[in-house]
Amino acid sequence: MSRGPTGVSVLMPNWNGRRWLPGCLAALDAQDLTPAEVIVLDNGSSDGSVEYLREAHAGVRVLALGENTGFAHAANRGLDAARSDLVALINTDVVLAPDWLARTTQALLAHPHAAAVACKMLSLEDPTRVYDAGDVLRRDGACEQRGRFGRDDGRWDAPGEVFGACAGAAVYRRAAVLDVGGFDERYFAYLEDVDLALRLRLAGWSCRYEPVVALHAGEGSSHQLRGGHQYLVERNTLLLVATAFPARWLPLVAYRQAGWAWHAARERRLATHLRGLAAALPMIPAALRERRLLRQTARIPVEEAIPARPIRGPAAGGHRSQHA
Repeated sequence: MSRGPTGVSVLMPNWNGRRWLPGCLAALDAQDLTPAEVIVLDNGSSDGSVEYLREAHAGVRVLALGENTGFAHAANRGLDAARSDLVALINTDVVLAPDWLARTTQALLAHPHAAAVACKMLSLEDPTRVYDAGDVLRRDGACEQRGRFGRDDGRWDAPGEVFGACAGAAVYRRAAVLDVGGFDERYFAYLEDVDLALRLRLAGWSCRYEPVVALHAGEGSSHQLRGGHQYLVERNTLLLVATAFPARWLPLVAYRQAGWAWHAARERRLATHLRGLAAALPMIPAALRERRLLRQTARIPVEEAIPARPIRGPAAGGHRSQHA
């Protein structure tokens, strides 16, 4: 393995991901571009993760946070600790292709106006299926993952520009992320990367897509969250909308919220959905106050950052969803 033209710090938030760590770290060891450092941010794991890392991977820096502070907080502590200008955020349940770090880094270096690079994330269980080929944010508040659940049939093999990157496997310019405030820790987990992508776009940055593969188990630790992840998705969607969306988009948001509530009722998880909605309500006043500063400091209007697109059907930008 050889070092490339710039160092890259690899940041790995971990919460009870001990079973994934050997595969993830083995893939990092096999990278064509050697990471400048690997930092694991441990969110109070109780499964022996920290002990395993200290015994089997002495070269990995372990920052034990003591409790589950959430993905956003752990990522920010990693950004603070990183020694490199570029940082790669990697979930523990991800296995990277050997050329992943080299290609994503090169894509970022080749595009000076890009702050992040998304990749082609495929299912670890079935690598013929796409997990995420870059994110799309719509004006109804829904964030779609390009190609989700579809076949890896060549449609996602061309590099280009996307709205944002899934932080489960992405490379960022550290300074750009810090300049917009890092990850918003109120999100705890889920959509914190979408919020960051929006703030980066409003600040004038773009996001590149490089079709290099990262195999992803998908929600490898979300089953440990009380009530699952749906509660956080609902809460954080409303927080994102309150912070950045203009009032004239509210009919689209209301339509999407009604559809999600209907499907939640059909799937007998309406209580979880409503709990997420209720949890968002006390957060909205502060979000509304922040939107003024966000608009004042934005280099491009939100209408440009989130272009108009259909909110139903194939042109909506995501997968064929039962929630469409």
